[in-house]
Amino acid sequence: MIKIAIYGKGGIGKSTTTANLSAAFSKLGKRVIQIGCDPKADSTINLLGGEPLLPVMNYMREQDEEPDELSQISKVGYGGVLCIETGGPTPGLGCAGRGIIATFSLLEELELFEKFKPDVVLYDVLGDVVCGGFAAPIREGYAHDVIVVTSGEKMALYAAGNILTAVKNFEDRNYARALGVVLNCRNVDNEEERVQTFADENNLPILATIPRSQDITDYEDQGKTVVEGDDTLPVSRAYIDLAERLLKECRDE
Repeated sequence: MIKIAIYGKGGIGKSTTTANLSAAFSKLGKRVIQIGCDPKADSTINLLGGEPLLPVMNYMREQDEEPDELSQISKVGYGGVLCIETGGPTPGLGCAGRGIIATFSLLEELELFEKFKPDVVLYDVLGDVVCGGFAAPIREGYAHDVIVVTSGEKMALYAAGNILTAVKNFEDRNYARALGVVLNCRNVDNEEERVQTFADENNLPILATIPRSQDITDYEDQGKTVVEGDDTLPVSRAYIDLAERLLKECRDE
């Protein structure tokens, strides 16, 4: 089982990247779990035909109790991907990161991995602020590898640098390692050169370059990933090639 945390600045395309990777892994015959770790709870929506999933924290608030079955807080989406969203507190109240910690603890109690037996687990994590809760996949041993999604834009690279600093802070504890960078193109000036320089400075490879594509938006408007919509497109092949690379390079538990 490989476990990957995918981080990046809000709006940089990490959820699109994660969902398309889930779809790509499923096409490669793998059993996949995708866990959205963002209060917006929209990580898995394009694996579920555009239908939002009830987040774990919302379930607990509405029912005033913890779920006792995985089916109460998950749905199976495209390619058999098991989808879960942590959610967060009522807007304006509480710490969003604590929703991740509470959800992870609950999933352990429900024996998620033992029951579903995944080959791949993907955590889609907000990376603007790597506080205790949002750092949980790094520091609690849930993920083995970290991928940072960035463009060549200044603030995206700045956030990526902060994420990598957080990962390095836990290196000596045998927690998750930084595996590499995914360039999600925004077509800014000298984008590939900027990201290559950033990757070189951090001694990391660029694992994949995802071209900017209207096809992604068009299929998301239909509630699909582009990999589901048309796996022959160049952008879909970029995600599938990335999935194949990760199967070779990620640490397997």
